[in-house]
Amino acid sequence: MRRELQVRRSLCCGALVSALLGVIGSAPSAARADNAVRIVVLKEHGVGSQSLAQPYLDKFVGIAGQQNDWADAKGQYFTSRDAAAAFIESAKPHYGILSLGAFLALRAKYGLTVMGEVASSLAGGRQYLIISKSAADLAGCKHKVLVSDHIDDQRFIDRVVAGGMFTLSEFTLQHAQRPLQTIRQLMNGDATCALIDDAQAAELSHLEGAAGIREVWKSAEFPPMVIVAFPAAPAAERARFRDTFAHVCNQDDENICGEVGIVSLKATGDASLAPVIKAYGN
Repeated sequence: MRRELQVRRSLCCGALVSALLGVIGSAPSAARADNAVRIVVLKEHGVGSQSLAQPYLDKFVGIAGQQNDWADAKGQYFTSRDAAAAFIESAKPHYGILSLGAFLALRAKYGLTVMGEVASSLAGGRQYLIISKSAADLAGCKHKVLVSDHIDDQRFIDRVVAGGMFTLSEFTLQHAQRPLQTIRQLMNGDATCALIDDAQAAELSHLEGAAGIREVWKSAEFPPMVIVAFPAAPAAERARFRDTFAHVCNQDDENICGEVGIVSLKATGDASLAPVIKAYGN
């Protein structure tokens, strides 16, 4: 029961993070009444769900739209890259808040412009680890069964996450459908090692049966979720949007940001992401 309450709290917080990101995406705009503003939020490999997060996103985007005189402003939350891509194709959104791997994969195709970063203690994806009960080091994991819910994006793992230390082809891969399933399969002995991110690692101390699991490899630290503009966003609207970043978590809203796990929000450009963009390639 205690663990169930922890999971529910985590899911709720994940949804609230997505909701606040929707508010950020609904910054003041010079959009005309006939100019629909759409925001796509894509958080891959998170602990929340689309159905849980969407009502919060709807509420906050609706409030922001009223306050900023947007006649038609809507946000859509996704956990699947394919579903998000379909929305992008049909809705032509102005802005997006994307997981790093999704940003790298979609950047060139959709002509994305980096506007900022949202760091959240709940989102994960800032660092990756390989963990094991039996292997003493990374070499002990190679050519063994590696379980992960992250291996669906092999290019991102091989070129960015691994940092030249390994490729997924060096393991026998076992795909997990959900974040906690990765750890459970390792605990059950279904795999020798597991590839997880920092959010999953934070759950280890709460899981019964996780004793004896050790870290055998850790990646560099990566940028947080990326705020982007799509070509549909007018230049003046983008500029005004960027100007609001420093004021989103002002003194009045500071407690709200803290409650939903927002650590920082800042305006940035491609230069801050240059290393990972270069590693990922065109």
